Amino acid sequence: MRAVDALIRRRLASEVPLINEIGGYIIAAGGKRLRPALLLLVARALGARGELPNLLAVVIEFIHTATLLHDDVVDHSDRRRGRKTANAVWGNAGAVLSGDFLYSRSFQLMVESDRMAVMRTMADTTNAIAEGEVLQLMNCNDPDITEARYLRVIELKTAQLFRAAATLGAIAADLPPEQQAIYGQFGHDFGMTYQLIDDLLDYTADPEVSGKNLGTDLAEGKPTLPLLYAMQKGNEAQRALIRDAIANGRVERIKDVLETVEATGAIPYSRALAGQYSYSAHEALQGLPETPHKKALMELVDFCLRRDS
Repeated sequence: MRAVDALIRRRLASEVPLINEIGGYIIAAGGKRLRPALLLLVARALGARGELPNLLAVVIEFIHTATLLHDDVVDHSDRRRGRKTANAVWGNAGAVLSGDFLYSRSFQLMVESDRMAVMRTMADTTNAIAEGEVLQLMNCNDPDITEARYLRVIELKTAQLFRAAATLGAIAADLPPEQQAIYGQFGHDFGMTYQLIDDLLDYTADPEVSGKNLGTDLAEGKPTLPLLYAMQKGNEAQRALIRDAIANGRVERIKDVLETVEATGAIPYSRALAGQYSYSAHEALQGLPETPHKKALMELVDFCLRRDS
């Protein structure tokens, strides 16, 4: 990971000072680096050697960082991980265009890898992410979306990039396509676990730990699983409360919403669904040889399920 961080900084370099400034600001913010870690661990667990896994890990992180830059503009966010967002510091235009630079730089790196499978995987992935973003935008402030439609959004918007990370790890190890698909499914299930817990944390996390205020998704009108389940299981008054909160982004009613989410069993339901995906992710790893890399992947799945930030 230290080697990947060093490569990120080298390949981020541009002759345009603002790109260096914004890109450096975002990268320096840190984060968990889960996607590149997943790629590296899958690649090493499958016996990949050399520098290709590191290069592909940078591709994944650049794509992820670009989506964050664009997401924060779309969501009008001014804080991420306890810091001001790039759009809050440099404005929307600078953030969007720097995100575009990261997208295009990532495709330059893919060409360097000289693997058509890499380019095909990431072309499909970036297209899916864009579809997920638009679908999420359509879902905002709509209390009538179904659980299936919500799951489709997080599959496209989040799980696809985790699928790509694990798939690229398998590609770096020269696995045939049918075996790449096994580890791609692992990445998908890991990503679903991650996002389900992330959406749950909007109603359960300690803001001092997570760096995210309770009710952020609600303020943006995002109908996530805890709200959908609470609306499904609540009484008439509780359903009306949640519908109004989603439709109008009523974060000022967060206390009442939290009480309803708690009372209707939405928290254990959401956690149980995340648990199903994490179990499936564990199962996909059973064919790996017993190595420290496999052990770390297993631990990463468990961390994802119990994380609090």
